[in-house]
Amino acid sequence: MASKAIFAPKDYARRAANPAASGRSAAHKGVPTLSRTITRLTVAGGVTALLGGVLAAAPSQAAARGGKHAAAKHVLLISVDGLHQSDLAWYVKQHPQSALAKLVKGGVDFSEASTPVPSDSFPGMTAQVTGGNPGTTGVYYDDTYNHALLPPGTVTCDGSVAPGTEVAYTEGNDLNQDSIDAGQGLTGLPNSILNLTGQARDLIDPKTLPVDPKTCKPVYPHSYLQVNTVFEVARQAGLRTAWSDKHAAYDLLNGPSGTGIEDLFTPEINSQAQINSQDPALPAGQDWTKDNAATRQYDDYKVQAVLNEIDGYDHSGAKKVGTPALFGLNFQSVSTAQKLPKSDGQGGGYLADGQTPGPLLSGALDFVDAEVGRFSAELTAKGLADSTAIVLSAKHGQSPKDPAALTRIDDGKLIDGLNAAWKAAHPGAGDLVAMATDDDAVMMWLNDRSQAAADFAKKYLLSVSGTGTDINGNPKAFSNGGLTKVYAGEEARDYFGVGKSDQRVPDLFGIVQHGVVYTGGKGKIAEHGGADADDRNVPIVVSGAGVAERGVNDAPVQTTQIAPTVLRLLGLDPACLKAVRIEHTRVLPGLRR
Repeated sequence: MASKAIFAPKDYARRAANPAASGRSAAHKGVPTLSRTITRLTVAGGVTALLGGVLAAAPSQAAARGGKHAAAKHVLLISVDGLHQSDLAWYVKQHPQSALAKLVKGGVDFSEASTPVPSDSFPGMTAQVTGGNPGTTGVYYDDTYNHALLPPGTVTCDGSVAPGTEVAYTEGNDLNQDSIDAGQGLTGLPNSILNLTGQARDLIDPKTLPVDPKTCKPVYPHSYLQVNTVFEVARQAGLRTAWSDKHAAYDLLNGPSGTGIEDLFTPEINSQAQINSQDPALPAGQDWTKDNAATRQYDDYKVQAVLNEIDGYDHSGAKKVGTPALFGLNFQSVSTAQKLPKSDGQGGGYLADGQTPGPLLSGALDFVDAEVGRFSAELTAKGLADSTAIVLSAKHGQSPKDPAALTRIDDGKLIDGLNAAWKAAHPGAGDLVAMATDDDAVMMWLNDRSQAAADFAKKYLLSVSGTGTDINGNPKAFSNGGLTKVYAGEEARDYFGVGKSDQRVPDLFGIVQHGVVYTGGKGKIAEHGGADADDRNVPIVVSGAGVAERGVNDAPVQTTQIAPTVLRLLGLDPACLKAVRIEHTRVLPGLRR
């Protein structure tokens, strides 16, 4: 029986990719190849070279070393979501004495770094902590579809319920998604949010989770991940771990064991925002991402959690536990400043040149710089600066930077049109699309998984012309469904490097024309999730303890290389990571041996 069509709640959904952009070839089946060119770093006193080695140890040989082999006692990982390498370079040039500039000058600035495809937050962060791309990790987006699992709430697994369901690891999993505490029931919010539990899984409503037909039990985010994480490796070596992120669903980062992160602080960003404890909440539907001042306030809670951890406490500051060996957070304020047309009386995004941050974004960069400065100052005050490595990157960038390139397209109409065309050609058939996720890419899971059905969808999408809107909301024509390339059926599986039996991979994957964002409204001027350079070209800076070189490294690297680098810094074996062994993910060059 055909599954009922399911659509993600926001603009139907999201996703994207590009083999050429990620260095894929038929031989590598979707796994990015890495440059073997010897890296040359410009440093004071001359030019030197250092190359990370290939990691090929078998699991039995991948025991953690730890202790005396560690180049750093602590690694602070920072993800500034939305941050492009060009943003960082611009900021450092404009503010040479800033905290970000000092971070760059104190380490290696990898100027040609790229995220995985799709460039969504979930695969982006997963890459940094596993060393793997979506075909390896099994994580393509935060809201996807699985042809083998059963719908949330299923209690009878005797075959009477047809498999195939949305797998949404979002704010929708919270006990109460309207509250920043995700339903824990804290009083005095939002200022009491640091009292939130460090066990994020306790904030997830199991009734919202897909069900495994073999066990008839809910599939929590951590158990959906197909490979282990740096947090699990650190824990196995007896090291303390902590992390702060935007949803309880970031339980994913715990890894398959479910125990990778001892202290996981996850205030809900898509809850009803409240500027401070005295002011009323913003209008209904206005979460912390809809106002940049609110986003900065939200980010500051996570910053305070990390400062408490630097001081040797848990995230709440109430319990003395020791400074974690591996810890960090993500920032959201840059991302919302890029996406909002206007906030706090200032224009969002970039100026007309498509390169210079506008007033709102410039202010968000100032905010992040100040917060990074707080981390540096606290590490120094606690005598930890010389033993701590800081790794700064981003889960994703944002596209387009050029305001004139923006074309908004209502993807709901595209999907409705495809389903109608399918039914007209196949009398009596149901909807072809089981689920679609589209931000600035197209990912579709089909009820009919035949190659003929995938080819039908591909042909239809590339034939559609219509009218969307530009940056000012004026009509703007589009063609070919806003797409440049569509991978259908076997093509999509080859693109991501998975076999025919894979139940997670999208049945169709479309790469958009530059500047296309799928949305039925006018409330955003940029998005992420695709394969565009603006989505993928993010910074990687490795600074502080354990860094042998200083300067700019312009060799192509991937954010997947952060994971083995983190373990190498901590004196642990990168080959302990399953994804590193599968993809032969290399340590970033420039570390002290």
